[in-house]
Amino acid sequence: MTSDTPGGLMARLRRRRSQPRGRVRRRLGTVVRLTLALTLAGGVYAVFAPGLSADDTPQLSTAAEEGKALFDQSCISCHGRNAQGVPDRGPSLIGVGAAAVEFQVSTGRMPMARQEAQAPRKPAMFDDDQTRQLAQYIQELGGGPQVPEGGLRAPQGDEETIARGGNLFRINCSSCHAFGGGGGALSSGKYAPSLSEATDKQLYAAMLTGPQNMPVFGDNQLTPDQKKEIISYVQESLKQDRDPGGWGLGRFGPVTEGLAIFLVGIVLLVFTALWIAGKS
Repeated sequence: MTSDTPGGLMARLRRRRSQPRGRVRRRLGTVVRLTLALTLAGGVYAVFAPGLSADDTPQLSTAAEEGKALFDQSCISCHGRNAQGVPDRGPSLIGVGAAAVEFQVSTGRMPMARQEAQAPRKPAMFDDDQTRQLAQYIQELGGGPQVPEGGLRAPQGDEETIARGGNLFRINCSSCHAFGGGGGALSSGKYAPSLSEATDKQLYAAMLTGPQNMPVFGDNQLTPDQKKEIISYVQESLKQDRDPGGWGLGRFGPVTEGLAIFLVGIVLLVFTALWIAGKS
């Protein structure tokens, strides 16, 4: 076994001292390069990202732009700047679709005059073109159900189709709107409105969106053809029935009819009894 010379021993000591310094320098260099790369990437993103986001934002159609102007003037105080809703004032309109807007606005239920149990029908504030523009804006803003284009009734003169519509109406609608379409009372100050003034589009939109207390009758519950059959029955049969049996009593059903018969019958019986007693 040989011993190391003093020169070789000093050389090994210097190499050992230099190795930790080399590793530290390499690590610092890696950290610096990574920091510079991240800074450069962040700067590039900050410069170009706003432009990319703006390019990805869909542009509104002309009708929707006009609808937005109407919305900002008449609806924003309750439904918010971006139709996201305002607590205790109005719900979000994102996803309600054009059909809901066409029903609520064309029937005058919106804009509401005040908060109450149910928005009543009243003269519309907007004309048909303005209503379509508002509906188009909400549709492009968040999507949702739309009333189909074209005719909304089954072929006219088809008695079998109207009969099917009447059957569907009695199964799905008469419990609230009554068999004669005159409407009826519900709970908590709410009610099912009369169908006497409803148009084809309003009837279809109501079935499609379920306004207020009405359930939604989507295409899985009632197909588009079945909706058209119901509309045909309401417009061509229910509204055209002139009460051939006499006084319709508001078409509220057997309750009012029974009450009328009872009151009239009792009065007649009492006077008949008194007349008989006076003659005897």
